[in-house]
Amino acid sequence: MMTPLPVHAAARLPVMGSEPSRRSAAGARSSTSRSRAPHERAVVPANPPAPWTPRLLTPPVELSGRFPITQVSPVSVGGRRPATAAVGEAVPVRATSFREGHDSMGLTVILTRPDGSVAQAVRMDDEATGLDTWMGIVRPDAVGDWSFTIEAWGSPWDTWLHRALIKIPADQDVDLELLEGSLLLERAADSLPAGAEDDRTTLVSAARTLVATALPVPVRLAAGTDPVITELMHRRPLREGVTASGPWPLRVQRRRALVGAWYEFFPRSEGASLDPPRTGTFATAAQRLDAVAEMGFDVVYVPPVHPIGRINRKGPNNTLTPGPEDPGSPWAIGSAEGGHDAIHPDLGTIDDFDAFVARCIELGLEIAIDLALQAAPDHPWVAAHPEWFTTRADGTIAYAENPPKKYQDIYPLNFDNDPEGLYAEVERIVRYWMDHGVRIFRVDNPHTKPLWVWDRLMTSIYATDPDVLFLAEAFTRPPMMRALAEVGFQQSYTYFTWRNTRQEIEEYASELAGPASAYMRPNFFVNTPDINPEFLQHSGPAGFAIRATLGATLSPTYGVYSGFELYEHVAVRPGSEEYLDSEKYQYRPRDWELARKQGRTLAPYIAQLNAIRHGHAALQDLRSLRFHGSDSNDVIAFSKRDGDDVILVVCTLDPTHDHEATIWWDLPSLGLSDTERYVAHDLITDSVWTWERSTYVHLRPWEHVAHVVHVRQI
Repeated sequence: MMTPLPVHAAARLPVMGSEPSRRSAAGARSSTSRSRAPHERAVVPANPPAPWTPRLLTPPVELSGRFPITQVSPVSVGGRRPATAAVGEAVPVRATSFREGHDSMGLTVILTRPDGSVAQAVRMDDEATGLDTWMGIVRPDAVGDWSFTIEAWGSPWDTWLHRALIKIPADQDVDLELLEGSLLLERAADSLPAGAEDDRTTLVSAARTLVATALPVPVRLAAGTDPVITELMHRRPLREGVTASGPWPLRVQRRRALVGAWYEFFPRSEGASLDPPRTGTFATAAQRLDAVAEMGFDVVYVPPVHPIGRINRKGPNNTLTPGPEDPGSPWAIGSAEGGHDAIHPDLGTIDDFDAFVARCIELGLEIAIDLALQAAPDHPWVAAHPEWFTTRADGTIAYAENPPKKYQDIYPLNFDNDPEGLYAEVERIVRYWMDHGVRIFRVDNPHTKPLWVWDRLMTSIYATDPDVLFLAEAFTRPPMMRALAEVGFQQSYTYFTWRNTRQEIEEYASELAGPASAYMRPNFFVNTPDINPEFLQHSGPAGFAIRATLGATLSPTYGVYSGFELYEHVAVRPGSEEYLDSEKYQYRPRDWELARKQGRTLAPYIAQLNAIRHGHAALQDLRSLRFHGSDSNDVIAFSKRDGDDVILVVCTLDPTHDHEATIWWDLPSLGLSDTERYVAHDLITDSVWTWERSTYVHLRPWEHVAHVVHVRQI
């Protein structure tokens, strides 16, 4: 079979402009590409120079071998890019394979380490769908570029076993069938490696019994169908006509690429005051870290901490008339004090930043910072490199706009005029912050930059520092979101924020846990500084508990923007998803202690959810998500499973009314039989019940919005 030549994924994908954001004034940090006049020629960026990681060839979808192998997963860009996995993750490998006639066959998935050694060889199971689909689970245990190969083979023992159990009880060809079974067991015994003497003895003894004509036929047949023999022949199968498909690439990254609870807050608001205006600092912000750690978060994400431009600075609520003390938007990066490699002097110095990072590490937290590739009009880049921006017909530099919205405090970057110079500066900035302890970058609006930029950056950073992670803040069209993941982003924002009904959640989460899991890991932020979801504006505390529950249990990674735990929900105007008095444009000091004393905080429930997540591997998994039947559209039910750890979640979607529902659990998918009863331990209330396939629930959102149940067998 001819193997296609490797093709650069970014070059194969259509060029796309940015899409109007769902974020109302969140678009303040989005830009649209400059429209070209009819006579203008599109500028094609230069091909990024060497060094490059060699592009992987597409492994064959095997159709011409002894046994066809098709529909292999997980794969990304047809195998030209590695599928994604994390250390310790249970990765289900699937394929469609079949053969002519009625003889039996088997499949094995072989997991190979980066050094070429075999880590696992797992017998795949027929999924019994009637569609010839097979599945086996592998579990890589180290960071690196792994691969897997699928082997299909004829199984003469299973063919004989099926035939013998039909023909011998019917008294058809009895001695011939028993003789053939005996010969197969002898073949299996001869093929065993040195050191397997006990298995060899077991097989030879059964082979002799099959042809011992002095014994009754049922006794002879029982010798060949004994569970011990069946297990041994499954573990050490006879394989004929072995056909391989692969190797298929699998990039394994550190655990945080898959699992984590993020907490976003503005350092300038911690310790700040509105009257008189006073900023917080890294030193005052560090005092907030203890509470973040106590809530069980893993990652602290801070918006840009760089100097903020003064030209066209925005005032409160995105107005164009700032006062002398208004701090402006952190995303309007750059001023006389410096640019992307500088610290805002109000926050402190680079030493203060280093101390903040060190305190995070002491508390078991990771730091994530914003990589926002844009500039304020007074950023040093503007004077030194005007070619890095788009110049309009009147000679002015184009500011960001998403018509009719205008964002005069931000200049988008243009990679077409000096791609090499601008790219080199971007990588320099990333590596500068890496040198200061940053191993996670939340990338602002990556869909407004050429894909080759990210492809090149991810390749370069991964080559030297494979532990560095990038989160794509890309609320845009699905093809672009997918392409960003395929060129290297380890995580992505999603549409979860706008999925509220049972049907919306089930369809979208099933897609993310299913086909999309080969290339993209979701981060279910429940809110952001840009997104005050309409659902939360009118749902009261129960609505916040619902969204926290769904975010924390549907996805192994989710995020919360500061103020969510205080039920902040007021929009700047009806129909808007912008917060009133948005923290993007002003300080927002909060009295955390008063809220705790008054019981006006969701923090204890968030801490409980995060503790449950830390204690259960099932909730750290993405691909095992399964939805189950419910007779109420206001009650959603789903499960996650990692080995013997099984979690069931039943959550109301209505924050204002109580609901009763009957849930029908697909017990075989949980490793239980359809008739089995089991112990259901509710980890939220510490209640214990005995459940079975059909379960009645009654949820009162003013008491509890969900059952998060750990399954134990009786």
